[in-house]
Amino acid sequence: MDEALLRSLTPSVLGILVRRGADFAAAEDAVQDALIEAVRGWPDDRPRDPKGWLVTVAWRRFLDAARADTARRRREDVAEEEPAPGPAPGVDDTLQLYFLCAHPSLTPSSAVALTLRAVGGLTTRQIAQAYLVPEATMAQRISRAKRTVSAVRFDRPGDVATVLRVLYLVFNEGYSGDVDLAAEAIRLTRQLAAAIDHPEVAGLLALMLLHHARRAARTAPDGSLVPLAEQDRSRWDTRMIAEGVGILQAALARDRLGEFQAQAAVAALHADAPTAGETDWVQIVEWYDELVRLTESPVVRLNRAVAVGEADGPRAGLAALSVVDDALPRHTAVAAYLHERDGDLTTAALLYVEAARKASDLAERDHLTRQAARLNARRRG
Repeated sequence: MDEALLRSLTPSVLGILVRRGADFAAAEDAVQDALIEAVRGWPDDRPRDPKGWLVTVAWRRFLDAARADTARRRREDVAEEEPAPGPAPGVDDTLQLYFLCAHPSLTPSSAVALTLRAVGGLTTRQIAQAYLVPEATMAQRISRAKRTVSAVRFDRPGDVATVLRVLYLVFNEGYSGDVDLAAEAIRLTRQLAAAIDHPEVAGLLALMLLHHARRAARTAPDGSLVPLAEQDRSRWDTRMIAEGVGILQAALARDRLGEFQAQAAVAALHADAPTAGETDWVQIVEWYDELVRLTESPVVRLNRAVAVGEADGPRAGLAALSVVDDALPRHTAVAAYLHERDGDLTTAALLYVEAARKASDLAERDHLTRQAARLNARRRG
């Protein structure tokens, strides 16, 4: 392989793509893909016209990427509509792309990250936040995944568990982040539930529906966050809640408990309470105990500390929180809430200020700042 030849041809090929109408960044990506193909194929079958070969392959890669981007934008447009109840009315190729990106040659975490970036349309920053890792770390992970799959054929789709993880993260980003993909995630999960008889697929669909049912009440008219305890429950979508509970009950009856079913059970208990004060926190703690057993997730332990604080009192909640990694996002906010419940307004106000500084989401930052201001006003009064 003449690497010097490839290096010498790269600027010329890049210029041709730009003159044909490709933007510079997309042209760079396409040329890099073509160079990878050349490194793989030329030692055995070098073309007679290397430059022409590179231009042809790079231009095809650019067109493929452009079509994929158009398809992604079309899916985002579709996601602006609320998900229709019942079975998915039609099937497109998006779900198949999720399975193909969850390739067996990748670790599950890398497959999820690659799919979120390539198919879900999320940015590296958004994916890093979902994984609780620095953006640079996630960028390296995605780059390694791209290099891994560049030399394999997508003829062995990934497993259901990895695809469920991708759909769950897409839903979470669409539910609380910058890109509204929640309805799209529900649509795809409906398709998966119609195609695969699997209790965890049903559990994930139930979880999405139960969370999505509360969406209208999550923000005030000015865009500020409304905590669950303060939400107007008359604005919750009772039809969607009923559908989610029905799907969950059928899944739980199969006695093959998994993470998504347990999470959906927690969401169902919140949805079932007529008021925040009537929430069955004892049962919620029990479900979080199941989730800890299933996942060993530090985020689950953080949420469990909140539930323990509601069920057994704020000091019990603080004790549960003390064994959770304090570097976790929202750890400081939870500590502030539990200290406020315990009557220590000074500590709670300071912690709310600290939590606001750490928050990456503007709405959450504003909410925490207002909580600190409210407590400081109470103390002065």
